[in-house]
Amino acid sequence: MNCGLLGRKLGHSYSPQIHARLGSYRYDLFEKEPDELAGFLKHGDFTGLNVTVPYKKDVIPYLDSLSPRAEKLGAVNTIVRRPDGTLVGHNTDYFGFQTMLQRSGLNVAGKKVLVLGSGGASMPVRAVLNEAGARVTVISRSGENNYSNLHLHADAAVIVNTTPVGMYPNVGKTPLNLDQFPALEGVLDIIFNPARTRLLMDAEKRGVVAMNGLLMLVAQAKESAEWFTASPIDNSIIDRVYTSLRRQMENIILIGMPGCGKSTVGRVLAEKLGRQFVDADQVLVQNAGRTIPEIFAADGEAEFRALETETLESLGRQSALVIATGGGCVTQPRNYPLLRQNGTIILLNRDVERLPTDGRPLSQANPLDVLYESRRPLYEAFADHQVDNNGNPDDTVEQIIRLWEENA
Repeated sequence: MNCGLLGRKLGHSYSPQIHARLGSYRYDLFEKEPDELAGFLKHGDFTGLNVTVPYKKDVIPYLDSLSPRAEKLGAVNTIVRRPDGTLVGHNTDYFGFQTMLQRSGLNVAGKKVLVLGSGGASMPVRAVLNEAGARVTVISRSGENNYSNLHLHADAAVIVNTTPVGMYPNVGKTPLNLDQFPALEGVLDIIFNPARTRLLMDAEKRGVVAMNGLLMLVAQAKESAEWFTASPIDNSIIDRVYTSLRRQMENIILIGMPGCGKSTVGRVLAEKLGRQFVDADQVLVQNAGRTIPEIFAADGEAEFRALETETLESLGRQSALVIATGGGCVTQPRNYPLLRQNGTIILLNRDVERLPTDGRPLSQANPLDVLYESRRPLYEAFADHQVDNNGNPDDTVEQIIRLWEENA
């Protein structure tokens, strides 16, 4: 059985990893340009396909039949080749988003929900919301309800993003400003890479429900696998695959005072988890071709901080890393979303009198207790968790792994 994912740009898809956990069939990525679509669907070597943007509507003319749900929604994300060679289209995004909405805990009955985007990904989302009793308003770039008249929808309780705004590699962008919605209860974003889009991080700041699309991706894949194999799969596998994949994708990021042991702990942690360890300061030095004291002496702290942000921007886009950051990265608020978008941030605490100062310009230029007191609230604002690192590094690593697994 040869299955796969059909789309235009698929370099960072997680679908092969998901389907490897759902069945024993082969699963490939089929990147096709629009002019290749017809030939591939007619003559391609596949028995089952998932379909992603921009082809969820475009594939329909080439199919022999549609399931009732796919026909009603006007969008297809799963194709199965029957034994006689005919192609039938299904929509499993409906089940995927239904699972996501239920897990979010949001009650949308009778409430205004804004759905951002009117494309193929939007249709199953709207169908689920309508069935749940929501008052759905679609926001598009040029429709009656658009981004220029959002003030008409200040009573929105939930926002669902079905657009690609904020998706890798164009991270850091958001389709709208959440300050316009004082009654907001939650934000759902079907994007899953990065794990936290700018939109979701803005929702987190407001203290409302914020959930990405990874669970939706896994749930829809489970139903797709049932169509591929013509066999039922218990829903319990959704949580197992989701948790496994989330742990696999998440960066673990260590912050703390210079000399608190981030690099030492990070190397041990990466080895135990079978991950790549990256020291952000070492990457910066390698890219700059100069040591940190040399950068400070020649160009000052401002230039060093700019290089640091550039380094963290590159590392933060990646997944499955253990990253040790420089001690002062928290002094730049712009660094927080770069680290948080794909990572869990761990603050390592070590007693000030145990912190070394060699090769650390700011630690040498300032009393350490004063430097620590000025940075402590910044570290705490960045951190998801705090861990004591005054003892054995192996004990610290065990604490981090326990926290990480409990919160995955």
